[in-house]
Amino acid sequence: MAMNTSTKTVDEFIQNYPADTQAVLQGLRRAIREEAPGATEKISYGIPTFALNGNLVHFSAYEHHIGFYPGAAPIVAFADELQPYETSKGTVRFPIEKPLPMDLIRKIVRYRVEQNLHKKK
Repeated sequence: MAMNTSTKTVDEFIQNYPADTQAVLQGLRRAIREEAPGATEKISYGIPTFALNGNLVHFSAYEHHIGFYPGAAPIVAFADELQPYETSKGTVRFPIEKPLPMDLIRKIVRYRVEQNLHKKK
């Protein structure tokens, strides 16, 4: 699915996907909210973004994967645990046909929360 720059809310964004993908995205969203309760939601770069003292994480869905964008530092910090997944600088691609590794995602979000809370405002 192409980036939709007219989407204004995370709810609108998620509603653009088939029901099974919506369920995956809602589960990811819920996990991020639970690990970063002070974060706010917005659409940035055309995709759902959580912000807490700056951008925290982004996510999206594509034909063959769920894109999770926590920034470069977590990709390095969690390299061993991310080994089964395709990664690049700041990006993790989780196969859409497999369950998301929610424990790992939660650890990455907590890591990002700590990073953002300790950076200069």
